[in-house]
Amino acid sequence: MKLTRALVASTFFVAILIGIYYFNVNFLKVNVVFYAAIVDGIVAALATSVILVVFRYFRVLGGFEKFQLVVIWLLVGYAFAISVPTVIDRSLSFYILEKLQQRGGGIKQDSFEQVFTQEYVKEHHLVDVRLTEQLESGTIVVRDGCVTLTEKGKTIASFGRYFRTHWLPKQRLLMGKYSDDLTDPFRHSVADVNYECQPR
Repeated sequence: MKLTRALVASTFFVAILIGIYYFNVNFLKVNVVFYAAIVDGIVAALATSVILVVFRYFRVLGGFEKFQLVVIWLLVGYAFAISVPTVIDRSLSFYILEKLQQRGGGIKQDSFEQVFTQEYVKEHHLVDVRLTEQLESGTIVVRDGCVTLTEKGKTIASFGRYFRTHWLPKQRLLMGKYSDDLTDPFRHSVADVNYECQPR
């Protein structure tokens, strides 16, 4: 009986989550897709927890069991946020599939660099989207057209660099060959550039 009630409550949660997410993306302003989806999951979990408390149907569930359900719903909401809207919004892999479909099912392999630089960046407003995300996250600031790291940004960049160097695969398959290139992508980076700046 308790399992049935828990499943019913979880069904309510899923329905509420989908409803809130749909309303959010269609009628509200969204700054960052991932953060908005996280909030949707939290709101759906809280709304369903109210249902658990108010309706007598769920009184067979103990207080700790209800707490466990809410924790599970929060985790499900997080998993949904990062695995569905965020992946589809950010994923280059999804873009490749969608672009192949758009172009009739096939694109020459040696043209993908052109597709990425000339189409992907513009079609997905890639620079605007990523800078907006970092501004909202507090990792960068923009002053007088110069984008610089905050202390938080420096910490995250250092962690990412450390993890990439020491904890990503040293033998990763890239188009039929195993390579460690992605553990140090700046290894062959151009040294002489003219786009560096310092805020005034």
